[in-house]
Amino acid sequence: MREGRRWFAPLAWVNGAWARDVLLVAGDDGRWSEVRAGCTAQERQDAQALAGPALPGLVNGHSHAFQRAIAGLTERSAQGREDFWSWRDRMYAAALRITPEQLEAIATFLYAELLQAGYTHVCEFHYLHNDVDGKPYADPLEMSLALVRAAQAAGIGLTLLPTLYMRSGFGAKGLREDQRRFASTPASVLRIAEAVRKLAPADGTLTAGIALHSLRAVDPGALQEAAQAAHAAGMPVHIHISEQQQEVDDCLREHGQRPIEWLLQNAKLDARWNLVHATHASREEMDALQRTGASIVLCPSTEANLGDGVFDLPHWLALRGAWSIGSDSHVTRRWTEELRLLEYSQRFALRQRNVSARAAGQESTAGVLFERALAGGSAAAGLPLAGLAAGQRADFSVVDTTAYALAGVPSSHLLDALVFSSPDAGCGAMAVGGASPSLTVEAAQFVKAMHALWLSHGRMHVSIK
Repeated sequence: MREGRRWFAPLAWVNGAWARDVLLVAGDDGRWSEVRAGCTAQERQDAQALAGPALPGLVNGHSHAFQRAIAGLTERSAQGREDFWSWRDRMYAAALRITPEQLEAIATFLYAELLQAGYTHVCEFHYLHNDVDGKPYADPLEMSLALVRAAQAAGIGLTLLPTLYMRSGFGAKGLREDQRRFASTPASVLRIAEAVRKLAPADGTLTAGIALHSLRAVDPGALQEAAQAAHAAGMPVHIHISEQQQEVDDCLREHGQRPIEWLLQNAKLDARWNLVHATHASREEMDALQRTGASIVLCPSTEANLGDGVFDLPHWLALRGAWSIGSDSHVTRRWTEELRLLEYSQRFALRQRNVSARAAGQESTAGVLFERALAGGSAAAGLPLAGLAAGQRADFSVVDTTAYALAGVPSSHLLDALVFSSPDAGCGAMAVGGASPSLTVEAAQFVKAMHALWLSHGRMHVSIK
């Protein structure tokens, strides 16, 4: 049990706007017990003064930590078509090699990067369950616990999402050989989730849900079985859906329905569901999805990197649909770039400016993007992470106002400059669950793991060019 802490922020993002002279009080349960703007000098006398404006910590709603190992290494063209599916084959080359020790080192470094960028919680969509030969580890939690240790070492909150992955595609009887490490059952992923939840500390920095990899990878009966069990246990449920047009076309051939259309009719969607990407969702699907209370997890940098397409953000904003952001394959690790790309993709497609602000009927584009991403984070994580408010987990990051990107910017436009003025400003002090993470991660361990991963096993990096 930690003692409660008090901070004073000259400026803080509270209830969707900048507030001045804010007292932040964290209880010994790791949640905010008091958030009060306009506090007097006497009221803040014993509080730790923050060196700059305080922002709520954001949830990174979708992560494949091991893919950090290939960031920047799949950008050379080979013969034939270059698209998501060719990238996936290269990604599998890394997935087939990585050991638990390497995963832990890479994830620890990644999670420290995310934390230093202002994410204070990450949802890990985890499907590397088995040994490199496809056989179960003696301890089924071997790879899962490597991720838990990584998050704890970095100091970031974690929602582990052991992922159900059963077949290579619609109508297939099983997995491909290069997917052998992903094999799982509803019972196996639920056991992992329950085991991790039992490890959760009192400060709410660790929990678990489940993920269903995709409609193509999970048969309908198993999907319903796993989702119903997760719902009964109060867990969040995540699923990749409608990321690629080919997936939509394959689903139409198999089921006679589009992916989200099928899911709406065959699963009891509610606010615990998080649909990752939904890039090719139709407006009719969006309308029906919004009525269930389910959220969408958008991953703009990965969706751009893989050539997925452009999500219809204006329509989802007009519906007041819930959403969060994730960095997915980690080609970038900064939430500012995710939000910038999300808005810029709309500007490219529509040849207009300030698309998000106009769709939401508000003034600040960055304000709309940040506040909606913040609000959707709790659903993704399955924890109270909706900002600087009593009862929410006591997370924040302090903006480095000495950054060149913010030079001369008035406080009223600070968030706009954070998102739309590059290079990104960094973070100063921060807290997760009412405590300050140490961020003493050794880059040498990451480099050592990367060296072993890429230069061993017959110089594996050659095979993914």
